[in-house]
Amino acid sequence: MSSWLGGLGSGLGQSLGHVGGSLASLTGQISNFTKDMLMEGTEEVEAELPDSKTKEIEAIHAILRSENERLKKLCTDLEEKHEASEIQIKQQSTSYRNQLQQKSHLKARQIALQDQLLKLQSAAQSVPSGVGGVPATTALSSFAYGISHHPSAFHDDDMDFGDIISSQQEINRLSNEVSRLESEVGHWRHIAQTSKAQGTHNSDQSEICKLQNIIKELKQNRSQEIDDHQHEMSVLQNAHQQKLTEMSRRHREELSDYEERIEELENLLQQGVSGVVETDLSKIYEMQKTIQVLQTEKVESTKKMEELEDKIKDINKKLFSAENDRDTLRREQEQLNVEKRQIMEECENLKLECSKLQPSAVKQSDTVTEKERILAQSASVEEVFRLQQALSDAENEIMRLSSLNQDNSLAEDNLKLKMHIEVLEKEKSLLSQEKEELQTSLLKLNNEYEVIKSTATRDISLDSELRDLRLNLEAKEQELNQSISEKETLIAEIEELDRQNQEATKHMILIKDQLSKQQNEVDSIISKLKQDLNDEKKRVHQLEDDKMDITKELDVQKEKLLQSEVALNDLHLTKQKLEDKAENLVDQLNKSQESNVSIQKENLELKECIRQNEEELSRIRNELTQSLNQDSNSNFKDTLLKEREAEVRNLKQNLSELEQLNENLKKVAFDVKMENEKLVLACEDVRHQLEESLASNNQLSLEKNTIIEAELCQAKKRLLEEANKYEKTIEELSNARNLNTSPLQLEHEHLIKLNQKKDMEIAELKKNIEQMDTDHKETKDILSSSLEEQRQLAQLIKEKEIFIEKLQERSSKLQEELDKYSQALRKNEILRQTIEEKDRSLGSMKEENNHLQEELERLREQQSRTAPVTDPKTLDSVAELASEVSQLNMIKDHLEEEIKHHQKIIEDQNQSKMQLLQSLQEQKKEMDEFRYQHEQMNATHTQLFLEKDEEIKSLQKTIEQIKTQLHEERQDIQTDNSDIFQETKVQSLNIENGSEKHDLSKAETERLVKGIKERELEIKLLNEKNISLTKQIDQLSKDEVGKLTQIIQQKDLEIQALHARISSTSYTQDVVYLQQQLQAYAMEREKVFAVLNEKTRENSHLKTEYHKMMDIVAAKEAALIKLQDENKKLSTRFESSGQDMFRETIQNLSRIIREKDIEIDALSQKCQTLLAVLQTSSTDNEAGGVNSNQFEELLQERDKLKQQVKKMEEWKQQVMTTVQNMQHESAQLQEELHQLQAQVLVDSDNNSKLQVDYTGLIQSYEQNETKLKNFGQELAQVQHSIGQLCNTKDLLLGKLDIISPQLSSASLLTPQSAESLRASKSDVLSESSELLQQEVEELRKSLQEKDATIRTLQENNHRLSDSIAATSELERKEHEQTDSEIKQLKEKQDVLQKLLKEKDLLIKAKSDQLLSSNENFTNKVNENELLRQAVTNLKERILILEMDIGKLKGENEKIVETSKGKETEYQALQETNMKFSMMLREKEFECHSMKEKALAFEQLLKEKEQGKTGELNQLLNAVKSMQEKTVVFQQERDQVMLALKQKQMENTALQNEVQRLRDKEFRSNQELERLRNHLLESEDSYTREALAAEDREAKLRKKVTVLEEKLVSSSNAMENASHQASVQVESLQEQLNVVSKQRDETALQLSVSQEQVKQYALSLANLQMVLEHFQQEEKAMYSAELEKQKQLIAEWKKKAENLEGKVISLQERLDEANAALDSASRLTEQLDVKEEQIEELKKQNELRQEMLDDVQKKLMNLANSSEGKVDKVLMRNLFIGHFHTPKNQRHEVLRLMGSILGVRREEMEQLFHDDQGGVTRWMTGWLGGGSKSVPNTPLRPNQQSVLFRTFVKFLETESHPSIPPPKLSVHDMKPLDSPGRRKRDTNAPESFKDTTESRSGRRTDVNPFLAPRSAAVPLINPAGLGPGGPGHLLLKPISDVLPTFTPLPALPDSSAGVVLKDLLKQ
Repeated sequence: MSSWLGGLGSGLGQSLGHVGGSLASLTGQISNFTKDMLMEGTEEVEAELPDSKTKEIEAIHAILRSENERLKKLCTDLEEKHEASEIQIKQQSTSYRNQLQQKSHLKARQIALQDQLLKLQSAAQSVPSGVGGVPATTALSSFAYGISHHPSAFHDDDMDFGDIISSQQEINRLSNEVSRLESEVGHWRHIAQTSKAQGTHNSDQSEICKLQNIIKELKQNRSQEIDDHQHEMSVLQNAHQQKLTEMSRRHREELSDYEERIEELENLLQQGVSGVVETDLSKIYEMQKTIQVLQTEKVESTKKMEELEDKIKDINKKLFSAENDRDTLRREQEQLNVEKRQIMEECENLKLECSKLQPSAVKQSDTVTEKERILAQSASVEEVFRLQQALSDAENEIMRLSSLNQDNSLAEDNLKLKMHIEVLEKEKSLLSQEKEELQTSLLKLNNEYEVIKSTATRDISLDSELRDLRLNLEAKEQELNQSISEKETLIAEIEELDRQNQEATKHMILIKDQLSKQQNEVDSIISKLKQDLNDEKKRVHQLEDDKMDITKELDVQKEKLLQSEVALNDLHLTKQKLEDKAENLVDQLNKSQESNVSIQKENLELKECIRQNEEELSRIRNELTQSLNQDSNSNFKDTLLKEREAEVRNLKQNLSELEQLNENLKKVAFDVKMENEKLVLACEDVRHQLEESLASNNQLSLEKNTIIEAELCQAKKRLLEEANKYEKTIEELSNARNLNTSPLQLEHEHLIKLNQKKDMEIAELKKNIEQMDTDHKETKDILSSSLEEQRQLAQLIKEKEIFIEKLQERSSKLQEELDKYSQALRKNEILRQTIEEKDRSLGSMKEENNHLQEELERLREQQSRTAPVTDPKTLDSVAELASEVSQLNMIKDHLEEEIKHHQKIIEDQNQSKMQLLQSLQEQKKEMDEFRYQHEQMNATHTQLFLEKDEEIKSLQKTIEQIKTQLHEERQDIQTDNSDIFQETKVQSLNIENGSEKHDLSKAETERLVKGIKERELEIKLLNEKNISLTKQIDQLSKDEVGKLTQIIQQKDLEIQALHARISSTSYTQDVVYLQQQLQAYAMEREKVFAVLNEKTRENSHLKTEYHKMMDIVAAKEAALIKLQDENKKLSTRFESSGQDMFRETIQNLSRIIREKDIEIDALSQKCQTLLAVLQTSSTDNEAGGVNSNQFEELLQERDKLKQQVKKMEEWKQQVMTTVQNMQHESAQLQEELHQLQAQVLVDSDNNSKLQVDYTGLIQSYEQNETKLKNFGQELAQVQHSIGQLCNTKDLLLGKLDIISPQLSSASLLTPQSAESLRASKSDVLSESSELLQQEVEELRKSLQEKDATIRTLQENNHRLSDSIAATSELERKEHEQTDSEIKQLKEKQDVLQKLLKEKDLLIKAKSDQLLSSNENFTNKVNENELLRQAVTNLKERILILEMDIGKLKGENEKIVETSKGKETEYQALQETNMKFSMMLREKEFECHSMKEKALAFEQLLKEKEQGKTGELNQLLNAVKSMQEKTVVFQQERDQVMLALKQKQMENTALQNEVQRLRDKEFRSNQELERLRNHLLESEDSYTREALAAEDREAKLRKKVTVLEEKLVSSSNAMENASHQASVQVESLQEQLNVVSKQRDETALQLSVSQEQVKQYALSLANLQMVLEHFQQEEKAMYSAELEKQKQLIAEWKKKAENLEGKVISLQERLDEANAALDSASRLTEQLDVKEEQIEELKKQNELRQEMLDDVQKKLMNLANSSEGKVDKVLMRNLFIGHFHTPKNQRHEVLRLMGSILGVRREEMEQLFHDDQGGVTRWMTGWLGGGSKSVPNTPLRPNQQSVLFRTFVKFLETESHPSIPPPKLSVHDMKPLDSPGRRKRDTNAPESFKDTTESRSGRRTDVNPFLAPRSAAVPLINPAGLGPGGPGHLLLKPISDVLPTFTPLPALPDSSAGVVLKDLLKQ
């Protein structure tokens, strides 16, 4: 809440501050406006220059616009802040309401719980408790009271400060109630303490019930109060929100009003305040006075507003403090609640204690009556002390009795005393517990009482503070109300002023609309032209950039072209060959087609021949048949027939063969056509593919060229072979042709040849196509495979990156968890150690108590059993026991002292922790103070900068005033000076821009300085130990203060330069260039700072790594120390406990066996004596004098002995069980030993792994060091480049110094001189072009800009020289002025050179800053060296730790050896135990047999009782000896029991330790399993990554080699590269073979030993680390290259932006030059027109002057003649009209009469006011009873009005002179500012002349037809002309004063009476 309200307060303060600033600026604007109005009025009177005034108005308008824009920006900022604050308030209010709802739910639950408690109380009261309970009405009433006082949560949101005050009063009331309730709580606590002091045995339950009810009531009241506070806070929030919304709404309304006002003022300024003429000068003066008064009032109101803002800030601060107080009160309330709960718990504890104490008190009353009286009288503390004293007395008595226990009566008393002591001890323990509880409760109550007292005092003080705050708030609210009322009155006055201004601004709006339309049109044209120009310039820049890129690419691609041309030539050759082949094929096809046609024709001919032959055959057959019939015997015919038939068959066969061949040829021809078409298509495809392959893969084409050449060679060989074959076939065919002469055979052979050729060609083409397809497929496959590999690689890289990120996250999480667990383990171990020590001490104390009790019991038994004679052994045992008791008491005291010492140590540690926390807080406070001081420094610097900017603005205003004065001095040189003024305006704007840019650059430097400071603060926090850094940072802060003072001094220098630089022309370019240089230096500085930031990041990263390493080393050392301690403890335990236990057990067993032997000897002696007695009894039957009583005593003693024997047997069994338990425990201890050994091995493995990790970290650190060195080298390079840039800057400045005088002289030079200048500059450039290329480009750009500026200046100079040549005849004085101006310009150039030197100083300051940053960098390097030293120290520590680990391993081995030896000893002892147990069994058997014999002897003795007195005496002696022996046995048994119990205690301690070790082992096993799993996972992932990385490396290496070969080598180097690749492949295969062999060897080694496996795992981990480092380096390289590229892109972008800015500036200059040209041309034209008009007007003026003289003479005559005369007719008409007019309007007629008669207006008004009827009486008296003569004819009202109107018309016609009709000739129309008119107006008074000139002077060259209303006749008659003045409008010709074509405008409130007044005034 406090932070929220504080934020609100600060937001309100800021918003009010902005409002005050805006009001102040508005008042300033209004005052400026009024001053400008006044200045304009005076200037119009003083000077007759309309142009200068318009320019002044334009300048003021520009200033107002800039201020208006600033105000708008402020408004937008304020609105955004307001919206953000509203959003924050809404969020916080919603969260607060949610919390309130939760509180209401909790409250409902609390009420339900309270109801339950009330029910329980009623139930408790209904039960009879002996003392009655408190009635429930009290609780209910208190609860009802709390509810009734609960305020109804404010339902209305419309709250004001009055409501807040009422709520504060309620809070006061509630706080009073809280204090009252707290006093009641204190009272009840006091009662409870007193009741406890009196004794809690009979404490009343009624008081406890009352206390509970009161506590519940207090709780309810407290919760209700908290809810009330929360409700009040929510209501306050809502009220505050509403106040904020109202304030913001008012603020917005005021802003809107002010904006409207500013727009109206701007409209006034734009129109040049043309309507000022319309108002009287007197009204203007009145307005000025009122404005001044309002300004003073506004100043006062702004002061009041500022005071109110301060008050509001104070109120907000107080509210914030009050809320803090509330928060503290709430915390205290919560603490009180907690304390109340504690009190409740204590009350319940007291109840329980009372219930416990009551039965104990009853027991005490029964048992100890004497001590009960003492208890009843004294307090519980005194009882405890007395009981202790009684105990000590009882112990003393026991000691005394034990020393003096000679009598039997004393033994009985001793028993009673022992019983009594036991009871007393029990009571004492109970009372001591109660006493401790009571003491703790008393302490708690005292503490609570003190806390309550302190809270009560705090509450009282807070209440007083709250009341004071409320009073302050009320006072502040009253002041606020007063300020609001004053503000409302001010707003009302401003609104009245606005209404007055609105009437004046109506005319302005119309003219503004027209001008705005024209301006919009002009702006649209200009914007279009600018867009076109910008587009053209962008294209030019793009083309230039493209040109640069293309030149670079051309150089690259020329080399590629050279390579590709070779390949293209080869391909062209092959292509030509293929084309030749295709053409040959086409020719052959054509030939074959022609041959086919001829063959078809021949076939047809052949068919015809065949038909003829067949016909002949048929004919021949017929003839043959005939001839056969005739000559059957003639052989000749037969032979002929056979020959013919053979020929016919041959012919048929030939025909069929020819037909088949023909068909085959047709098919072949068709196939050849199809294949040819396919080949053509294939050729085209091949061409496309070749072109694509050439474009895409020149490298692949080179590879293919070699293959194609080889193939071409093969093809040539084939072609040669085929040519040989063809030649052979041709030869064969030629031979065949020679042989076969028939035409068919020749054709047949020809076709066969053609077929063969075509088959061969088709086969060749198919082979070629197949080869091309296969090549194409191969290339496609290669490309696809490479693409797939690239994709796979990209995917793998992404996966690996994701996996690495996940691993990093996991590792960070695991490290955090490890740190947490290690801290928790340390705490747990400390707690366990303390608990174990306490447990041990408790166990030892319990054992001692048990021992003491057992000893007491033994003493009792001994005292009961012992005979009157006491043994010395008992006395010794008692003394030993006493000494043991004293020793135990000493040990107990020692332990208590140790506990106290530990508590003190804990308290000291807590105090040290608190001190550390306090020191940390103090450091934080100091840091905050430093930050606050830094912010204050920044604020003061910003204020200084603002003051300097204001001074600059004031200087600029003075410059503008000086310009206006210069303009007034030069009235007639407007045309020439307009351009110069425009240039000065542009330059002033440029100056402003430059100063703004300079401020921006400084702001950036300050930001960078702040960033460095913050980084250094972070380094401080990290290296708290490094004190040297803090000193360096202090020095840096001092340096920064010095730098800021230097910056302020530079600002002062700039202000001085601005004083000197009033109006200069040629410094803007230098300023722009210097600004560009500054920007470049700022860029360089940003780069350097970026490098520094990277270094700081790396440094912080190294430091974090160093801290992690330190933590790991510390953890390792702590673990080692723990292990050493545990080893020592274990060794000591094993050595001491084991050996002592075994020795003691052996000793005890030997003692038992000896005792048994003694018993057996005694029993055997008994038996012998009994036998002797029997023998004697059998021999001598004498009767003895032994009593039966003695015999009974003997029997009793025998029974006792039997019982003792049984006890001994039981004890023997217990001993056996304990021995068996010892055996089991020894086995368990052995297992634990084995587990501990395994743990030690695991720890050693972990240590080795940590060593490996540490080596990896050291490697990473070394790599970081190398990177740091590289960065240092880069920094050095950057510094070198900065030095080079500084040198180039000096060169440029020298060139500028050379160029600036040339520029000054070039203003009057010819174009040839300008060209010579350019040539010289180009020579200079050529000399400097030997430097870096970037500098050359910058020089070219700057030269181009300067050339453009020189051209523009030359053009301007030419135009100026032309205009000077035109006006040189009239104005020779102007040349002298221009010479003086040139001198001024030279002086200004000197000033500029000084400025340049100042800029050099600035640059030097920047270089100093760079040097300081370098020093910082060196400091960082020193820090890195310190870190390296720390790392070396860590290495040494790790070596020491390794030595310690080796020693520990040796110790562990020794312990293992000793444990093995002890195991062997233990086994031997077990064997001896077994033997002893066997011996015991044998002895027991012998005891049984001896007992049976003894029984038999006793029976014999019973039979022979009577005569055995002597024997009985012997037996009694024997019995006494046996008793003595039994006493000895009992003592020995007690000693054995003590030893056994000690052994049991040791066993329990060992069991506890074993359990602790088991827990430790379990945890360590869990951690080990987790670590193993993690290690396995990490190893799997590492192996996978290693394999993937190897594959990746192989692929990448292949790719790199391929790329290098492709880039570097040409077609000739390809073969070498392939050879090298094959060699590399072989070497890789060899390496793979070696690796496979190594893998086999490693597999064998794995099978051999596990140690080698571990070593390989470590080596794998190292490899993984190395791979990760490689990957990181690759990533770093890629990121660095990316950053370089980005930086290059950014630089190019910035260059482009700079060029665009330059283009825009050039465009603006061009536009200005064009505008100047146009204006110059217009001015020349206007000058010619004006000269012609002047000549015409001079002529007209002379004519009009003559006319005027005549008219004036006439008027003077008329005036002389008409003076003192009154028209009788007029007076009569007036007199009659007076009576005809209505009574309302008669005063006007009387006033007319009075004005005609010369009565003044004031006298007439006095007459009217004195007596209304006085005039009528005077009239009646004057007329002499005219009432009688005048008839009573009352006129009707309508008639009267008609008469009045006619009378008024008559007067108007009488008064107006006859005006000639208006002439609209062009010659008569004169401009309003014509010189003739001026000459004629010389007679007029000055004020009138001013008004006319102010109207006419506004428009210099405006068409009279377009004259606006402002140029017309004024609406109100100008003041200053008395009645009958000669300068009246009516007395002048209309053509001179009024435009003849404009009618007289009617006045808005004019009536006939007013017209008559104006007429009759003259």
